Amino acid sequence: MYNKFMYTILIVEDEKNIRDELSTFLKTNGYEVITITDFHEVSKQVVNLHPHLVLLDLNLPGVDGNHVAKEVRKQSNVPLIIVTSRNTDLDELMSMHMGADDFITKPYNLQILLARMERILNRSYEGDQGSKLYVRDVLLDVAKSTLTYQDESIELTKNELRILTTLFKHKNNIVSRDELMSEMWDSDMFVDDNALTVNMNRLRKKLAYLNLADFIETKRGMGYIIHA
Repeated sequence: MYNKFMYTILIVEDEKNIRDELSTFLKTNGYEVITITDFHEVSKQVVNLHPHLVLLDLNLPGVDGNHVAKEVRKQSNVPLIIVTSRNTDLDELMSMHMGADDFITKPYNLQILLARMERILNRSYEGDQGSKLYVRDVLLDVAKSTLTYQDESIELTKNELRILTTLFKHKNNIVSRDELMSEMWDSDMFVDDNALTVNMNRLRKKLAYLNLADFIETKRGMGYIIHA
């Protein structure tokens, strides 16, 4: 059964070696990772990708990271950690004024970076273990049990919510029918495989109302997947 919520970390770093090393390290420690390699309209990309935390370099091609932080803050409260080779007090002060939550200078200890990330994530999402989940422009509000796309929303039953929550948390990965049933029902309750089919069919009808008929893909003999 899946029960660990996976945070998505966005790395905004133009040096490939650093970006790849950091990405591998974070994935090894259980995080989902997104990276930006096109540094045109960085702030817009950060907002549209809906990460849970951003690791932001200051020295980016064609744009200063502090400007990115300032623009992101106009639209989002996503936690921002500045990771940079700049190491003066003025640089740190400027980043904090632009909305950064922390400032770490290169070279840094990966374990210390991890500890600081965990502290900020716990503080930012305490009591809210991913109550709002995104896949592309689709919003799943776990607390409200609703799914929203293009300003239209549908209400979800308890089982529909559990199905979507599991698929959202494991986007881009196939989730088997057994795993979904484990999330839907208590282990001591008899589970009829047909009940999952019924719930899935009802959910697909609701998704079609939002023009998301193909949002959940069936992998015959394996399970279901949604693609980010």
